[in-house]
Amino acid sequence: MTSLSPGRVRLALLALALGGFGIGATEFVAMGLLPELAKDLLPAVHAVSAERANAQTGWLVSAYALGVVVGAPTIAAFAARFPRKQLLLVLVAAFTLGTLASALLPGFGLVLAARFFAGLPHGAYFGVAALVAAQLMGPGRRGQGVAIVLSGLTIANVVGVPSITYLGQVAGWRIAYLVVAAIFAFTFLAIALLVPFQAGDPGATMKRELRAFGRIQVWLALLIGAVGFGGFFAVYTYVAPVVTEVTKLGPAFVPIVLVVIGIGMTAGNFLGGWTADRSVMGSIFAYFGLFVVALTGLALTAHTPVGLLAGTLLVGLAASALSPAIQSRLMDVAGDSQTLAAAVNHASLNIGNGLGAYLGGVTIAGGLGYLSPAWIGLVLCGPGIALAVGSVMLQRRTPRSTAEDGASAIVLARASGN
Repeated sequence: MTSLSPGRVRLALLALALGGFGIGATEFVAMGLLPELAKDLLPAVHAVSAERANAQTGWLVSAYALGVVVGAPTIAAFAARFPRKQLLLVLVAAFTLGTLASALLPGFGLVLAARFFAGLPHGAYFGVAALVAAQLMGPGRRGQGVAIVLSGLTIANVVGVPSITYLGQVAGWRIAYLVVAAIFAFTFLAIALLVPFQAGDPGATMKRELRAFGRIQVWLALLIGAVGFGGFFAVYTYVAPVVTEVTKLGPAFVPIVLVVIGIGMTAGNFLGGWTADRSVMGSIFAYFGLFVVALTGLALTAHTPVGLLAGTLLVGLAASALSPAIQSRLMDVAGDSQTLAAAVNHASLNIGNGLGAYLGGVTIAGGLGYLSPAWIGLVLCGPGIALAVGSVMLQRRTPRSTAEDGASAIVLARASGN
């Protein structure tokens, strides 16, 4: 790759960040529009029980998460040798088609399938974009580049998701998804015009990448994210009915709560990256503790506006701060399977997404109320902490632990968002 001017590098990074912004929008906008989706896609169920309709509509969140889980390791392992710019374009095209189908297809079942398809390129996009950003910035500055790319995800939760949620409430949820599809179409053009060609990894093979799954510490790191992170999505998925039915505020207050969650996530991302550079496992234990406090506080005080805002802010902060530490741990123990590790972290967190959304829906449909997902999240923290303790104990008992890739850990620890 020929030398690029600083201005051209910034434009290329912004093009990649725009993809992260679109991903944040397509992943999280369903949470804010859950009542509208339930009323339109499940009218018969909604006529009998709004709670049951909202709970079943939460499957849309789980379907997207399942797509991430399936697509992240599969695409990352298979396509690591492909030219990176061309691979990014294919992934963004898939996002565009999946989101467009979500907006246009009739019926709950077809929209459910479209959300699964839209989730397939999620993890691979962030993994490949991180590698492209690192090469663009060069030695000693790659962390800054990757942070810009993945900051699109957290910025989407501050600006994009609340504004698109408001649009969906006013103009209809299908219009909201059409806007997200337009963001991906614009991202496709931006990457095509601004991101330079980059070759893939010529030494990468599916066998080499999949070797990471032979390490027990990799599985422990993935499970910590999948189980422990489920509490965040249990709360986030059903935040709209909590606002309207528990706190007794109007639908117009939902975007405000989403902004608060996004601010917490953005602050947590930078805080978690900073502390993970100093102690990965210490950060994991500390933020699990904060997560327990935040979930308990939300469950007990969400009946008041102050309790709702403070609780959702802390839940977003604690969960997002956990993510860089878990990413760092995964990079530390993945050996030479770094491409796969970068992608499957998102798969792991989206297992938590699907698990939290599903379990929260089960408790709501069972008549336990819209705050029951917060208690589900609290229960899930237990296994997450236990797995972290087990990982530390195993490391202490192993004479020669897997060598840490500190540089890669710092790169993605500072920038990891879902």
